[in-house]
Amino acid sequence: MRRSRSSIANIEQLQTIHVPATEIYKALTSVQGLSEVWTRELTVYEQVGASNDFRFGDDDLTKMQIVELTPPKRIEWLCTESDPEWVGTTVSFELNEKHGKTDVILRHTNWREITNFYRSCNYNWAMFLYSLKTYCEDGAGLPYQDRKF
Repeated sequence: MRRSRSSIANIEQLQTIHVPATEIYKALTSVQGLSEVWTRELTVYEQVGASNDFRFGDDDLTKMQIVELTPPKRIEWLCTESDPEWVGTTVSFELNEKHGKTDVILRHTNWREITNFYRSCNYNWAMFLYSLKTYCEDGAGLPYQDRKF
């Protein structure tokens, strides 16, 4: 099915991580976890309404307002500052634990259209989940500063 340019697009990714949901929730809400999973240049709060800042190089700032924190089940952010294609989009993480392993569903919703940047972000969110998995399972993620791709 082909989408028209006016459609809203969403990114959805799934990763199974072999640790309890509480550990993943902590990784996604703490400075320590997010600095190992996403970027080492960040300011992170653990309070609904607060704004987390993530830097990817000198001129690339992303601000995510925390919309929801439901331990250890769900996290939602609203992008308030970043690339124009991200502003107004939401990123959420749903954590579903069963028998000591957790399915993480990442959704990046409300894109205005499918562009090359959207496609690149789709790939990079998959890499984010891989980084989250290796951090939670092995103790070392793959933050932006260590990526070579």
